[in-house]
Amino acid sequence: MARIAYDDTDAAAFASTRHLTDDSLTAWRQAVARHLAPQPGRRLLDLGAGTGNWAHAFTTWFPGLDVVAVEPSAAMRARATFRPALAGDAVAIPLGDDSVDGAWLSTVVHHVSDLAAAARELRRVVRPGGPVLIRSAFAGRHAAITLFRYFPEAVRVLDTYPGVAEVGSAFAGAGFPTASVEPVPQVTAPSLREAAVTLRREAHTPLQLITDDEYAAGVARLREAARADTGPVVDELDLLVVR
Repeated sequence: MARIAYDDTDAAAFASTRHLTDDSLTAWRQAVARHLAPQPGRRLLDLGAGTGNWAHAFTTWFPGLDVVAVEPSAAMRARATFRPALAGDAVAIPLGDDSVDGAWLSTVVHHVSDLAAAARELRRVVRPGGPVLIRSAFAGRHAAITLFRYFPEAVRVLDTYPGVAEVGSAFAGAGFPTASVEPVPQVTAPSLREAAVTLRREAHTPLQLITDDEYAAGVARLREAARADTGPVVDELDLLVVR
């Protein structure tokens, strides 16, 4: 069960603000290529695909790669720009045994209530030797994420997310030992001013789970800082690779 409902309002906010450009994701493209070794004919599961931005990126970056998008939220699937988007979740993936060469989970693991069950289900569908690439903000690892600089109250929400060790242990128990953990940079916004203008609370789970007063205080901090903005917003999320 997701931490938030992902209803039509959430899906609309996500679709309008969480799509990063190819130029801003150069380091992610390199990281995926390094760990997945994509080739024409290989099949990648995008689990928790949202509105399809990563699935689109993969098919653009890696011609011939077959991407299967699976998303539990009907509202997200309705807004998906990548088709088809299959209904399913981390403990009920609508694919056959040994049917994909790898899996991608972007900002998904904190919504999974039973990590061990999800790991077992991924072990079922991912062919032996295939990687699971987990992109996430993990508990205790927020220093390089701009959002938490202006909304420090949201750190307490992040600290309820599973940590790297917890996720790694759950996957190791299903036969996916940890291969690597690395921070990967991305240009989240061209400027802090742009980030302030386009911010949508509904697009960020940690912001939905703080109080209205805390959110208002964070918005005020962000807007004040944006007045002196001089450059792009660069964040680092972690990539945990198990295989």
